[in-house]
Order: sequence, then C-alpha cells, then structure tokens
Amino acid sequence: MRDDRSAGRVTLAQVATQAGVSLSTVSKVLNGRPDVAAPTRVKVEELLEAHGYRRSSAALPEAPLIEIVFHELDSAWSMELIRGMQNVAKSAGVSVVLTETGTRHSPGADWVAGVLRRRPLGVVLVFSTLPDELKKKLWSRAIPFVIIDPAGDPEPDVPSVGSANWAGGLAATRHLLDLGHRAIAVVTGPEDMLCSLARLDGFRSAMAMAGVEVDPGLVRFGDFHVQAGYDHAMELLRLPERPTAIFAGSDLQALGVLEAARVLGVQVPEDLSVVGYDDIPLAQWSSPALTTVHQPLVEMAEEAARMLLRLRRAYQSGGDRSEAPIGQADTRLEFATRLVVRNSTAVVKSATE
Repeated sequence: MRDDRSAGRVTLAQVATQAGVSLSTVSKVLNGRPDVAAPTRVKVEELLEAHGYRRSSAALPEAPLIEIVFHELDSAWSMELIRGMQNVAKSAGVSVVLTETGTRHSPGADWVAGVLRRRPLGVVLVFSTLPDELKKKLWSRAIPFVIIDPAGDPEPDVPSVGSANWAGGLAATRHLLDLGHRAIAVVTGPEDMLCSLARLDGFRSAMAMAGVEVDPGLVRFGDFHVQAGYDHAMELLRLPERPTAIFAGSDLQALGVLEAARVLGVQVPEDLSVVGYDDIPLAQWSSPALTTVHQPLVEMAEEAARMLLRLRRAYQSGGDRSEAPIGQADTRLEFATRLVVRNSTAVVKSATE
C-alpha cells in the first residue's frame, strides 16, 4: 500500500519502523499468526488502528464460508438459528462453520485471532453486542459481521437482526388475561439481558392496561433453560396462594414449569395455564402441547446471513476505510412475533365455576 499521508494512509514498512519490529512481524500480526509475542502484537495492532490501516478485501485470501458464533450450543434454540444460516449459505454456495466462545454478552477475547486466521466471508454473532476493539479488528481485516440479537440493543454501527420482544410479552399476557387469569406469574430470562426485560415490560404493560396489579413475588428471573423454569415453578406452585398461570420467557423454561406441575400434581391447563416463548419445534410435542410466542428464529438467521453477504459485497466495492464499510452502519431489522395457542392454556377455574 502506497504512502499517502494526506489521506491518512501509511505503509506497513512505516508501521514496522514505528513499532521497532520487522516487516514480517507486522505481516504476521495482520494475518493473525500466533507466533508473535503478546506485547508486540498489541503495539502493532494499536499502530495499525491509529493509522486506520485496512487491506483491500480483494487482496485477502478468503475461505468460502460464513461463521456463526454462539456462547453456548446446547439448546434447540441454537439449532433453529443454525438451520436458517445453512439455508442461505447453501443457496449461496458457501459453508457454515460453528464457534462456541465467550459469554452471552460478547465473544471471548481470544476468538478474534482465530477468525483472522480463518478469514471467512463474514461472521454472524449471537450476542448482545461486540466490544469496540473486536469491531475495529474485524473492520481492519475487511471481515463484515452481523449480530442476531434477540438479546439486546446493539450500537448503531452494528448491523443486527432482532425480534419484537415487548410485543411478544404483551401478547402472551393478554392471552392469559382474556382467559380470566389475574394471579399470573412470570419467569423471564437473565436480569442483565434486554430481551428478558423487554418481555417483562410487555407483561407489565398488559397487566397495567387490564387494571391488574403485578405481585412482585410472582416475578422471577431465570436463564432461559429448563432447570430454571423447573426451580422457579416449584417455588411458585408451593405458595399459599399459587398463581393460576405462568408466562415463561422461553419454551425451555416452560418445559421446566410443566415438569414441576407434574411433580406437584398440578394439572395443566385445568389448574395452571402455561405460556412459553420462542416456539421451538419441541413446543408442539410437549404434554400438553405448549401455547407460546412464535419468535421466527429460522427467518432471523436467514436474514442475518443475507445481510452479511450484502455487507461482503459492500466491503468489496467500498474501498479502504478505517470505519464500517458502506451499508454497515444503521442496519437494524426487527421481526414481528405472534402468539400460537395450543393446549397448555385454558379459562381460569374461578371464571367457570
């Protein structure tokens, strides 16, 4: 790359001189090679970022694949996202590679070195956001990224695909209210995830519009997994005045609620109505079949993959930039949710007696 200081550009030789290292060392850092001491890598990366250096994507050897990154791969929810990604990847003639790393908020710090070595066409991340330093590294290597985000509210420069969590919580609760339920408990997701709070806000809004006071003792935070639904339901159903309905913030938690009801001899839906969230394939095969909020996970993943491929094309035509490529910023798509009524909800007993 030629030296053009008026455009804020710098050659790799100049970066090497400023860092006090060889040109080959700078090249290793750029290519994500592991055989560079950590302090040297940090120094070179900082200089590259300070100069806004980014190699043209046309010069980069790319693997014909897109990468999807999870913090965990142990649920049917994840499989729906993978299915959606695979649908688009197959039609585009590329493959999908899976990576598990980090926490539900962001990928692990060591993940980026691996993705720089793999050089995929792009990355789809199932996280709330992406730290600034990771964004800059991906931008500097011309690797576009999209967040599939039912979990948070990414920054404006992070392209993302989400769903209407507040509306989903509202619809689930209105359904229970329409059936005559007033003592309604909610087991949402983690307290530090915006999707959990949005579903809870939808629940509170529906209750307020119906003039029903929310009992703080019936509001619980889980982790979207079966065990959390089971544990909270065991506590809720042992209360002196137990709820007549439970809205679970995920289908997996709803399955835990159904199991707790079975163990305690509480009949669903005769004694307890249960609503889940997500509408994973297993929901229709539970006993009874689960009323739930359909979150279009497959469609969300398909759109994330299409968005990623569009960004890939924008990188190829957008030239050298130190920030997001054309089309990267201000890209947010939110899918609608809808209620699917099955057999786990019924009119409250007191309303029929």
